[in-house]
Amino acid sequence: MEHHPLHRRSFLHVCATALAATASMAVSAGAVEPATKLIVADQAEFVRNLLEASGQRKTLSFTVDFPNFAGGPAILEAIRAGALDIAYVGDTPPIQARASGTLLPIVATFTREIAQYRLTSRAGLRIEKLSELKGKKVSYVEGSGRQVYLIEALNRAGLTLGDITPVNLRVADLPDALRSGAVDVAVLQEPFVTRLSRQAGASAVVDPEERRLLPSTSYFYARPDALADPGKAEAIRQFLAAFVKAGKWSNENDKAWAKLYYTDFQRVSPEDTAAILKGQSPLVFQTSAEAIPHHQKLIDILYQAGSIRERFDAKGSFVDTFDKTIEQSR
Repeated sequence: MEHHPLHRRSFLHVCATALAATASMAVSAGAVEPATKLIVADQAEFVRNLLEASGQRKTLSFTVDFPNFAGGPAILEAIRAGALDIAYVGDTPPIQARASGTLLPIVATFTREIAQYRLTSRAGLRIEKLSELKGKKVSYVEGSGRQVYLIEALNRAGLTLGDITPVNLRVADLPDALRSGAVDVAVLQEPFVTRLSRQAGASAVVDPEERRLLPSTSYFYARPDALADPGKAEAIRQFLAAFVKAGKWSNENDKAWAKLYYTDFQRVSPEDTAAILKGQSPLVFQTSAEAIPHHQKLIDILYQAGSIRERFDAKGSFVDTFDKTIEQSR
């Protein structure tokens, strides 16, 4: 398929128009036309489940669709095609999109102090130190949050991508690749870390430094045309308010949320659900000003590794249109 990413200069013009529209709309923010539809890219059906479990979806007076995707690259293709309004993505996709000339503004940031990614090794291989990644076949998903996580793990060990054999896979193929031994190490998320550890003899990297690599940061980024539409922009504002409140509910009711999402929805055993919950830290919601420093760090990591050609200013990746909403809802 041939891609036609937005030229950066063209995007900046569209984004300026979007910001002007949302700024003028903000004073009269209120009801959204019932016919309005917001299309939100989801992953592992996390956003939809969180809104429904917390009761926040019922507070939205407009239709929200949640097409589910496996990873940031597929989401980028859909948003480029105009099929999405906003998208839930990991920390790397907005950077890779901008590096390719498609600057999609980040409208909200949420993070966990402890990363949800785990470097996980196949059966028969136990990695005690990050330095032992040298020479191993390691999953490397271009354009996903796993990318920067792996690069930072190598940095901490004094290694580079040239010191491993990177195996480029789709996100959905990672568990089977590890299970079959096609790769030595994969960057996984729950429930697959716990599931493969119990069922297939896999094991998370033991080095305590691995748990301190990076926080688990995710974003919602938006299609500029959606921000430029006052009705859509107000729907996005109300959606983000509901999402932040839902996240707050999950922090305060972590056991109930874990049961609903992992045990009931993903069919994880109660014992494994408890193990997953033990390794998690609460969701934290950030304004653009609070999120920019860490985003700059991620840009710098990717640039220094040669994964992007330009070191750009993180401030240009964010809009502050919805910061007040996030502050009032968290």
